[in-house]
Amino acid sequence: MSRADVIFKEMCRDILDNGTDTSGEKVRPHWEDGTPAYTIKQFGVVNRYDLRKEFPALTLRRTALKSAMDEILWIWQRKSNNIKDLKPHIWDEWADENGSIGKAYGYQMGVPHKYREGMFDQTDRVLYDLKHHPFSRRILTSLYNHHDLNEMNLYPCAWSVTFNVTQHRGDEKLTLNAVLTQRSQDVLAANNWNVCQYAILLMMLAQVSDMKAGQLLHCIADAHIYDRHVPFIEELLQRPEFDAPKVTLNPEVRDFYAFTTDDLIVENYRHGPQIENIPIAV
Repeated sequence: MSRADVIFKEMCRDILDNGTDTSGEKVRPHWEDGTPAYTIKQFGVVNRYDLRKEFPALTLRRTALKSAMDEILWIWQRKSNNIKDLKPHIWDEWADENGSIGKAYGYQMGVPHKYREGMFDQTDRVLYDLKHHPFSRRILTSLYNHHDLNEMNLYPCAWSVTFNVTQHRGDEKLTLNAVLTQRSQDVLAANNWNVCQYAILLMMLAQVSDMKAGQLLHCIADAHIYDRHVPFIEELLQRPEFDAPKVTLNPEVRDFYAFTTDDLIVENYRHGPQIENIPIAV
């Protein structure tokens, strides 16, 4: 069975059995009909995935891996904040009439900053450090810029990535690991989507840096299941698991800016049926 399925089931069971119900609280999110969107939440969820063993895709239901990759390329490679540059429609609710989500996500990745070595945006700084200072403990990104929050249509949820390189005895290549920090997560709608897209990002950055992808640590401050999602989660928890799919990248790509979703190779992805018409709180 997929290790990601086991982690997901354990996390959801813990949230439902031991989490805090926010019913009656003054909450910001609401459903399309205007009803407050309450949750059952757990504070401080930490999950660890080892890409050296398997790719962390759920098999309980299908995660659209190429679409997840397209969003991470939209943020990290295209550095865009406009939904017209993104194939999935996941950001449509937060876009203005021009397609912009404000100074969020890709916008923050593309802002140049002055360093001792020169001008870099956040993506290029990571690529530079992985090449020139791989053992640095300062290789990280942040999308949560307080100066620009008032111009963001949604505050960043997955907002920080910290990279760490290890040298394992006997290995020819270095191993690239990452910590993804998330302030808030809709577990049903976004959990495995985020896990998979940052696993793919880790794989891409490792490949162009001549390293191996290692561990992805996912830290969620507020992991929650919305009230209208509980029946979907309970049904998922009863589903059987399959073996994890084999997910690789086109080995010919050595430039991060050359990757496209066509370079993602997914094999033997067996999964349960998709859940249709999941209500999304906004």
